[in-house]
Amino acid sequence: MTDRPDPSPGAPARDLVPDDDLVLLTCAEMQAAERYAMRGAGGGGDESASGSTLMEAAGAGVANAVIERFLPQPVAVLCGPGNNGGDGFVIARHLAAAGWPVRVGLLGERAKLTGDAMWAAILWEGAVEPVSAGLLAGRPLVVDALFGAGLKRPIEGKAAEVIEMINSRGLACIGVDMPSGLEGDTGRILGHAPRCAMTVTFFRPKPAHLSVNGRLLCGELRVVDIGIPRAALKMVDARQWRNEPPLWQAALRTPSLADHKYVRGHVMVAGGETMTGAARLAALAARRIGAGLVTIAAPSAAVSVYQAAEPGNIVAPLDGAGAFRQLAADPRRNVLVVGPGAGATPATRRLVAEALATGRACVLDADALTAFSGDPAALFGDIKGPVVLTPHDGEFARLFPGLRPDLGKLDRARQAARLAGAVVLLKGADTIVAAPDGRAVINANAPPWLATAGAGDVLSGMIAGLAAQGMTLFAAAAAAVWMHGAAAARFGPGLIAEDLPVQLPQVLQSLAS
Repeated sequence: MTDRPDPSPGAPARDLVPDDDLVLLTCAEMQAAERYAMRGAGGGGDESASGSTLMEAAGAGVANAVIERFLPQPVAVLCGPGNNGGDGFVIARHLAAAGWPVRVGLLGERAKLTGDAMWAAILWEGAVEPVSAGLLAGRPLVVDALFGAGLKRPIEGKAAEVIEMINSRGLACIGVDMPSGLEGDTGRILGHAPRCAMTVTFFRPKPAHLSVNGRLLCGELRVVDIGIPRAALKMVDARQWRNEPPLWQAALRTPSLADHKYVRGHVMVAGGETMTGAARLAALAARRIGAGLVTIAAPSAAVSVYQAAEPGNIVAPLDGAGAFRQLAADPRRNVLVVGPGAGATPATRRLVAEALATGRACVLDADALTAFSGDPAALFGDIKGPVVLTPHDGEFARLFPGLRPDLGKLDRARQAARLAGAVVLLKGADTIVAAPDGRAVINANAPPWLATAGAGDVLSGMIAGLAAQGMTLFAAAAAAVWMHGAAAARFGPGLIAEDLPVQLPQVLQSLAS
């Protein structure tokens, strides 16, 4: 499948550039990276690190972060029965050595600890008490080293009781690797999880740190180096990244004095007959983000409404069957947008089919997706060129009913992209952009006031405007969703969708400088 919306014939589309500093590691990938470090960069010998060496570095890193962030005060360190608990014993030892009053609780029996956790517990010379709510008395600070990111079962019993006590008392909590109960790959809460003031993780973050629950529970996120070599990233071949400008900034088109409007691409938006604001928002966003021209193709009954609106939009009537296909026959109209305000009707399905038949880059949003509820195979079967689908959770569930929420948002978006043969942008505070080849980015800069009518229409126009200038749809979607969040954050509370395009010049200027 080609992904070449560049207005220059034959020019390769500019794609995302992976960045090791923005890699996110799944739990399995992190374990593989640790094993790589313990093998000594693959060959054993002097440069290898033992598990206890990594644990010592992890515990020391958390303790140092605590000392930097908080004043000395009584602290309860809650240790679980595995390696996360081993980290807790190291943390307790370092805090005590710095003069902090430390009380240690263990979930389970000390005699049953094994491996590196047992080694760490032996080095702790203080008392070890059973984990209980009473352990928190007089301790305004708590280190949660109960369970790590790889937990798969719901938290219950004493651990659940203590976590609920942390939350009800509003104690300052430090999560070790992950707040206990937050599943590292999916971001699901497994029964209970503490609200942390700070979470300290190791080497690279995990997908759950950027999930909605992660953003609510982790507090400040710190990543510490524990001695895993950077080369481990190539070995694990991680395919997911935190969405930030270094991934796609080089793919943004740099304006030239020799430019003319057609060089910057021509977006065509299918306009609805009654909800005319949606297509207008998409068109305005496409122009603000740099597209040279934008045409709104609208039913004749609504043409006068569009013509009376923003004067920079070209308005073309859709008269008769095949009219959209005829307008799209102009090769200069290199990106098509269908869905905003279109209505979930058979007519919209026909528009989608006509758009996809061109093989051009297509952005399908809102009603272009809802119109295929109950028959998603008809949509997927028509996809022949580069396409991005931009569903929210409800639209996603209707298009991909077999992908259960318990799979986790990242896995669901990836599987959906493979099923559809299209880029899938699954919206939310933790928007995922996934490509059919398995690459994915997680966006985490969206402020809460983006939950406003029309914001999705603006996002569709932004994606189209960037793709019209020569970015692949994957890179365009990643860039657009980040700039969408940055524009909303720049405006602040009180945001409505019309405010977003107005902020884009400042966002683009900040990226350029």
